[in-house]
Amino acid sequence: MANHFDLTDLQLIVNIGDASSLTRGAEKSHLSLPAASNRVKNLEDHFGTRLFHRNSQGVTLTPSGEAFLRHARLVLRQIDHLRGDIHEYARGIKGQVRMLANTTAMTEFMPAVLSRFLASHPDVTVELRERLSYLVIKAVSEGSADIGIVAGKPASSELEYIPYREDRLVLVAPVEHALSERTEVAFSDTLAFEYVGLSEWSAIHAFLIQAADKLGYPFRFRVEVGSFEAVCRMIEAGVGIGVVPELVAKRYAQRLNIKIVRLSDDWSERKLQICVRNLHQLPSFTKDLVNMLIEDVPSA
Repeated sequence: MANHFDLTDLQLIVNIGDASSLTRGAEKSHLSLPAASNRVKNLEDHFGTRLFHRNSQGVTLTPSGEAFLRHARLVLRQIDHLRGDIHEYARGIKGQVRMLANTTAMTEFMPAVLSRFLASHPDVTVELRERLSYLVIKAVSEGSADIGIVAGKPASSELEYIPYREDRLVLVAPVEHALSERTEVAFSDTLAFEYVGLSEWSAIHAFLIQAADKLGYPFRFRVEVGSFEAVCRMIEAGVGIGVVPELVAKRYAQRLNIKIVRLSDDWSERKLQICVRNLHQLPSFTKDLVNMLIEDVPSA
């Protein structure tokens, strides 16, 4: 009986699980079918449990197999990050921070903080990507991101959360629009009108589609553009209405002919949180970035 397993075993289980086929999993792993079968058997003998159910259509994961697959993916991702980090060291870069955030944090808060952080850490690179909050939490939990900024905090999570900022989404409308005289409106009452929004790469794009879907309404943007400024200029021109962060709306309302209307929906007011797996275990330069984010928050 095997008393250990290696990265080939981990990748094999991932490939078999993805393909629901021992044969195709073996092929993708560049192993013969007998060799792949022997590796699976050794793993099952080692753990004393079946990883797969075999049937005429292929294989399906057992609960034990599902657990093994989740951990195998995590380990393989960490190995990929290790290779990437070592490659960066070889190029003379001493560290990398992988960070995910929602739309508001990306556009409103991160530029100034990153400018100061990179100036004080010339040997560190930052990979910053925009994602919906639930995907940010998933990535930080799995180790594919070091820092996340999310709206809200799940009821149960193994991550550490640090209160960051408050963020409100508001409706922006042309001055002559039917909704422009309202002081507050429910999102559901806006869905009969044409919308302008950011392109589908934006987290806020997917968030609004999900919010409409929960209400049972079909939703699409009549016009999609690449920046909040373009959204607000389109709205000023009467192309449609839009939902943007309040900070954005107030900034452009100072120089554009647009109206801001508060949304009555609970989800419009969001408390942003910084999330990490374990703050004390982060590299010192990553902790420095977390501290800079916290220090950047204006005093109440």
